[in-house]
Amino acid sequence: MSNTVIRVENLSKKYILSHQSQERYTALRDVVTNGVRSLGKKLFSSFAFHLSQQSDSQEEFYALRDVSFNIKQGDRVGVIGRNGAGKSTLLKILSRITEPSSGRVTINGRVASLLEVGTGFHPELTGRENIYLNGAILGMSRVDIKRNFDEIVAFAEVERFLDTPVKRYSSGMYVRLAFAVAAHLEPEILIVDEVLAVGDAQFQKKCLGKMESVGREGRTVIFVSHNMGAIQNLCSRTILLNNGQIMSDASTDISLKLYSEMSHDVKISEVTGINDEKVRRGDGAIRFTSVEIQDLQGNIRNSFEMGETVRFKMSYKVFKEMMGVAIYVGLRSSFYGDIITSVKHIVTTEKVVSGTIGKIIVEFTDIYIRPGEYPLYLHLSDADMSSASVDVLDGMTAPLIVYAGDMVTHTNFDPTRTIGCFSIPSRMLICEKD
Repeated sequence: MSNTVIRVENLSKKYILSHQSQERYTALRDVVTNGVRSLGKKLFSSFAFHLSQQSDSQEEFYALRDVSFNIKQGDRVGVIGRNGAGKSTLLKILSRITEPSSGRVTINGRVASLLEVGTGFHPELTGRENIYLNGAILGMSRVDIKRNFDEIVAFAEVERFLDTPVKRYSSGMYVRLAFAVAAHLEPEILIVDEVLAVGDAQFQKKCLGKMESVGREGRTVIFVSHNMGAIQNLCSRTILLNNGQIMSDASTDISLKLYSEMSHDVKISEVTGINDEKVRRGDGAIRFTSVEIQDLQGNIRNSFEMGETVRFKMSYKVFKEMMGVAIYVGLRSSFYGDIITSVKHIVTTEKVVSGTIGKIIVEFTDIYIRPGEYPLYLHLSDADMSSASVDVLDGMTAPLIVYAGDMVTHTNFDPTRTIGCFSIPSRMLICEKD
């Protein structure tokens, strides 16, 4: 449809950050030593001095700067960007939670927002009462809420806890009910942040299906997510934010490709968690010491075009004698979490002693995985993978990012198919009509 429901003009949001200088701070113990009789005077002057130093070290920070765009009725728009890009700030302004510092936002229609767990819920009220409360906030009549009530409860799957105060709900139950309310009370504009990640994979899939049907009904959806697969499946248009500014406002394929290109300079060492002993799995007999994703020229990168070869370069150290070494490299679905493809290689079947240091290079040649982000699953163990002597890095490194590039014309890639991670050629053998 051609009606513009959201118009954003030169929108900016500025925050004032205060920095305290420890070097210029006058400590209380220094004041006390000047004498009990002058304590009150000194404390007052010290406090005033400290406040003056705080005001001298203020910094302006723009979460958004000169952002402009229009959204039409029925559009399904994705918003992507790295952490701190300004995505959540933008949604809070659109949801009228935060006031902009400058610029103008014009919204025509009733807005339902799901920005964080518990948004719009009163913790002391029951699930049933919060459904009616949210409906009233959205401007719905009691008759309209009652008409959608059963469908909301069935979608949220909280029938048993409907008359329980929501403060006793788990975060997953909170999100299920909050999304069900927001999606089923017929808002003209539905705004959803990354909060859906709290739910399980089955519920996330159901939510995406509901947002798709909402869009087909002529209502507008704005969806923020780090899940590139979900963005690509749901949104025909995507806004890419970087440092509070719009880098791209185009078709989803174009914005995702630019986002991937921006990630070329992200080094694994900057985002890796392989040194975090608290979240690694294994008994410490063998450990990864470094992980790099490279291209065939040896350049470190984590973003690749379909059809390229991806090289995983890993180093390890043995801390306890083992019978051989095996490596397992898998790619997970960023949405469902399942391992969608994997390889296993035997590094050596010979005994390895403590102190052994080794390197492994594994290549995925001609990747024809659909565009998106794929967290890595890396597994080191003994040669037959039968003991507890393992080290597992599960989603602790930068993900592999795949974009379509020029390979959309390849015979093994059908851009019209939007389900699944792989695209395979097919043909119809019989087609008969009476």
